[in-house]
Amino acid sequence: MSEFTTRPEIRGTFGVCTSTHWIASAVGMGILEKGGNAFDAAVATALVLQVVEPHLNGPAGDMPAIFYSVETGQVEVLCAQGVAPEAATIEHYTAQSLTLVPGSGLLATVVPGAFDGWMRLLRDHGTMTLRDVMQPAIDYARHGHPVLPRVAHTIAGLADFFAREWPSSAAVWTPGGQAPEPHELFKNPDLAETYDRLAASDGDTRVAQIDAARRAWREGFVANAIFDYLRDAKVMDVSDAKHAAVLARSDMADWRATYERPLSYAYHGWTVHKTQAWSQGPVFLQTLALLKGIDIGAMDPNGAEFVHTVIEAMKLAYADREAYYGDPDFSEIPMDVLLSDAYNAERRALIGETASFEQRPGRVPGFEHLADAYVARAARDFQVGNVAAQEPTMSHLTEKRGDTVHLDVIDRWGNMVAATPSGGWLQSNPVIPGLGFPLNSRAQMFWLEPDLPTSLAPKRRPRTTLTPSLAEKDGTQLVFGTPGGDQQDQWQLIWFLRFVHFGMGLQECMDQPLFHSMHFQGSFFPRDVRAGEMMIEPNVGAAVIDDLRARGHKVVVAEPWTVGRLTAAMRAPDGMLRAAATPRLMQAYAVGR
Repeated sequence: MSEFTTRPEIRGTFGVCTSTHWIASAVGMGILEKGGNAFDAAVATALVLQVVEPHLNGPAGDMPAIFYSVETGQVEVLCAQGVAPEAATIEHYTAQSLTLVPGSGLLATVVPGAFDGWMRLLRDHGTMTLRDVMQPAIDYARHGHPVLPRVAHTIAGLADFFAREWPSSAAVWTPGGQAPEPHELFKNPDLAETYDRLAASDGDTRVAQIDAARRAWREGFVANAIFDYLRDAKVMDVSDAKHAAVLARSDMADWRATYERPLSYAYHGWTVHKTQAWSQGPVFLQTLALLKGIDIGAMDPNGAEFVHTVIEAMKLAYADREAYYGDPDFSEIPMDVLLSDAYNAERRALIGETASFEQRPGRVPGFEHLADAYVARAARDFQVGNVAAQEPTMSHLTEKRGDTVHLDVIDRWGNMVAATPSGGWLQSNPVIPGLGFPLNSRAQMFWLEPDLPTSLAPKRRPRTTLTPSLAEKDGTQLVFGTPGGDQQDQWQLIWFLRFVHFGMGLQECMDQPLFHSMHFQGSFFPRDVRAGEMMIEPNVGAAVIDDLRARGHKVVVAEPWTVGRLTAAMRAPDGMLRAAATPRLMQAYAVGR
């Protein structure tokens, strides 16, 4: 008798599309039905996610994608993570009495990356016209969509602030002065018009038209609207002060989304591909390297030993993230050491019977100063972080900081895409008048301290939390991911371990209780540290929770069915496709046939 799952695992051979919103998944499947490939479908899905989950992503946000193209036979990463502006220097920020980059507002903005990234993917790997893939998002923005309760509640909580400080946001999100009711039909006519103009870009060919839309974005009417607004704008942010942007026309005009090779690691017959160290992606691989020498398969996948072991391994990997990761174009990242067998054998020995409350980055020869700097920083922010998290005068913005969306698509030919778009949240910045969307706040990932891989510097990529995944074994290929900030590679890892070691299906793994550590330095303002803390869903059972507490963990028990927003899709060598989506939040859906 098969294990009960909250919803069926989707199976078929024609195509699958899974994402964090059912409307977007249905749109992506519709593109496949019209003859589009996985890249066409991914772009259409993503643009609709910008409309239906505006508290989690937007066109001026950021996006990494990892994909496999049948035509090239290669796994590649698309980096649509915008860089810091030319004028974004540490001195500029500290001169304004700032010790952290604010978590919202104009100083937190890097070059908008998401739109150009999607257009590059469509141009180089898609088959359909710009109009075909943009029209669903245009229609949902123009004619309305049932607004999610979480979107409605986010807007309602910010309505007074918008009216007082960000009037352009009030005009879009509270039309007629009222926040939308949950499930009410909600329209964004300015965004519809922006996308309609982009879709109407001139070009003799499909490629020429897409390139024209990219130019209109970075140098044409979109850029004009952005910089007309920024010329005089000074807006309130979480620092409880008004600031102007450092983003300039040249920053946007000069930037393009790029392709690069993934970082890969072999684990129990699987080759796992992730983004490079400008994202947190390598922590997934580092944790696998630590766990490779431990018999995970002999444990209960919901038992205290499994949870404890994985949590302790993740603490070690995330400490290395905080010490060593950053933009490899600007800093030397000792990734060969961090993923080496010898290094991980030494680190594995640190996993003890009880919970560690220490920040323990590894000691990499020549890089010890970075480990020391992280330990000192974490100690400082453990002292002040919890206070800062609870009591900023602009807490109404901090508490409503945005999250992320995710999508996975596989077509009948075997092309596949996993992407984790984020940023440009409705609560991150004021709406650009006339465009219907705000700028991003990804610069909050930087530190205002010099000589770190994550120090604020012009043209540097922030070390983002966004981290889609692709894994392969004996001709089987798997794409997966989740929103969730610092939790993304924790939830994905737990899901992957259960899939690899315990013979569970995609959906069955997704329905299992999830957990994560909050021990290390947070990536988002106010960058707090919660030493020894972890969160777990209650359906692991009281005995497991008691056991974890006995091992010394500071256990926070979550509300039932609230941790993680995973989706996944898989292709077997015989062409069978499978897909799954988490039941949590009652939004994500997998579609396929």
